[in-house]
Amino acid sequence: MDTPQSEHPLVLHQFRHSAFCAKVRLILAFKGLQVSLRDVTPGLGQLELFRLSGQRQVPVLVHGDRVIADSTAIALYLEETWPEPALLPADPLARARVLLLEDWADTALAGGGRLALLQAAAADPLLRTALLPEATPDPLRRLVSALPGSLAIPLGDAVSATFSSGDAHQFLRTLEQLALLVTDRPFLEGSMLTLADLAVAAQLSLLSFPAEAGAPLAGRGVPGIADNPLLEPLFNWRDQILAAVAPA
Repeated sequence: MDTPQSEHPLVLHQFRHSAFCAKVRLILAFKGLQVSLRDVTPGLGQLELFRLSGQRQVPVLVHGDRVIADSTAIALYLEETWPEPALLPADPLARARVLLLEDWADTALAGGGRLALLQAAAADPLLRTALLPEATPDPLRRLVSALPGSLAIPLGDAVSATFSSGDAHQFLRTLEQLALLVTDRPFLEGSMLTLADLAVAAQLSLLSFPAEAGAPLAGRGVPGIADNPLLEPLFNWRDQILAAVAPA
């Protein structure tokens, strides 16, 4: 029987080191879908993306004449179009819990993780240049590497990237609680891998970079988080989720 995939290719416009793009790639891999990846060039590439989708942010999925922006909208589209293997439970209450956990990952977890990563990148030229999109021109990479951290990060980001000690402590406590939640527990909801697992795993991959991040990021991460022994079970769980989705 023909499938929607056989009729039209899937194209994902992305930044490689965006957690939201990583979430979409994990969903595609879990469902066994082939996709063409298009790395967006900062500046000109984002203008082209705006003409395509009406906004400059990634991820954007193109499937035939459908253009879907936002990782959650893409996830729901893929789940509806390719319902097997399922990422959302059939039970309405379990489904609601999964969607709430996904929303938490995409907002609270993503917000704290972004601030932590920006602070780490401001102090580490290698980290901030490695995080640039693959299509970033070499002169811009050299400029970002040479600038002081406060100038290398866009002004709005630099201002918002200052964690108060209370915020940083609370974020670390949240991660520690999450680590307890997944200790000896393979999935966040029930006995099946769900969208919640992929959303959380994607965000964690910007705090401690997995092997899939490639050189020079693999094994690096946010100091105080990636090397925190209390969080080791959390990143072990993340690695198990990644292996389950795309085994080596």
